[in-house]
This record gives sequence, C-alpha cells and structure tokens, in this order.
Amino acid sequence: PLELVERARAAGVDRILEVGASPASWDEVVEFCAELEGLEPILGIHPHDAGDADASDLARLADLPAVAVGETGLDYYRDYAPRDAQRQLFQAHLAVAEELGRPVVIHCRAAELDVARALGDFAGTVVLHCFSSPGLLHPALERGYYVSFAGNVTYPNADDLRAAAREIPAERILAETDTPYLSPQPRRGRPNEPANVVHTVAALAEARGEHPEELAARIDANADEAFGLGGASRSPRARSSASTSSSTRTSSV
Repeated sequence: PLELVERARAAGVDRILEVGASPASWDEVVEFCAELEGLEPILGIHPHDAGDADASDLARLADLPAVAVGETGLDYYRDYAPRDAQRQLFQAHLAVAEELGRPVVIHCRAAELDVARALGDFAGTVVLHCFSSPGLLHPALERGYYVSFAGNVTYPNADDLRAAAREIPAERILAETDTPYLSPQPRRGRPNEPANVVHTVAALAEARGEHPEELAARIDANADEAFGLGGASRSPRARSSASTSSSTRTSSV
C-alpha cells in the first residue's frame, strides 16, 4: 500500500523490492512498481504453491521487467507442497533465471542440503533471502552468494544468525524486511513494513562492529550489484536502508 511506501521514505528507505510470489500477482506487482519511483519487482512462484503450480507460467518472465526470479527454493518445514513438486519447480526457476541472466532469490527452510545441491550447478547470482539456515553458511561463503538478513537477526535468541552475519564478507551482505513478517525486536508484535529495515541494519552493524551508516552504504552498493539496480546517488540517510527487500503476501520476500 502507498502509505507503507510513504512511511518507508520518511524513515530513509528509498528503494523497495516487491515480490510477486504467484503468477496471478505478477501483473499487479509490476504495475504497482511502475507507478512509484524506487520500487522494483521480483517475480516467481513460492515453493508453498508448488503442488498446484504450472512451471510453464515461468516463461512469462521473459516479457516482464523483474530484477530477479523468486522467491524460489524449498520449504520442508511447512511442507505445504509435496517435496518432489517443490524440487521440480525450483529447478524450473533456476533454468529460467539462467536463461534470462537474472539473479535468483532463495527461500530455504529445513532443506539446506537439497537447496545447496540444487544450486551447485547454477552459474548465476544467488541471494539467500531471510537467512535463517546456518547449514547454508559454508556453501554461501564458498560460492560467493549474497546473504540477506531480516528482522529475526535482531531477536535476543538469534545468536547463531548474528554469528553468521559476522562471517559474511562486506561485499556479500544484504538486509531486508520480509514484510509483513519478522518485525525486528523494537517493533515486534506488529506487522512488519519496509521502514523497519533500519532496525535490522542497526543490529547487523552492532554484531559486526561497524558503523551503521557505513554498513548501510555497503549494503546499498551490494544491492546495486546483486540486482543490477544502478548506482544513483543518495543522501547518507537514504542509504541507511535503501536495499531492503520487502513484500506483501501477494508475495513473500
């Protein structure tokens, strides 16, 4: 909604990546992003929907202006779709992303081994969305994946995520909100929104022993590189959270 974008801009967030996680939402997401400066679409089919999905719909992505394919991946925690169907749809996403030369945004829950195996032959850019899979840390470091942290890295019991954040090279770290989920600790108990990414960046900076504005500038530059967004100049305040990846549940990053 427009009010969420306005609140994000007031907080210093000048770019939002909006996810269309089902073919039915793609046109709406593309149109919404086209109407507002600083919004870009990411399009795919969520693994939760793999059981009813038609992978041939992914061919439409060639004609849509998405900056990435996704979110895609595997979710063995919820198991809302048969695992074989999830794996087949995941492979279809990877094939399309490779053909189009677009990065993939990866969802992984309780499926680290199979996700790492599937990505082993993928030659493109990988963004691990809402990182909460320590089992993927070693493949991410070894293969040069981008690792994106959401509000759960701010939670008091998330020592493993903060430890992982300390290991990610400066040129590979990202931050996001996963709106409307995983509100950061200062806003916990309320629906998440893009403006809240400033809290996640602050927690990451503290965990890494860095200055928040310097880390924010690095994250912003990483988003430029990962998603091909271009390096338009921004004020330091805007850079503090420009690289958030957000969604409504027409979507899911």
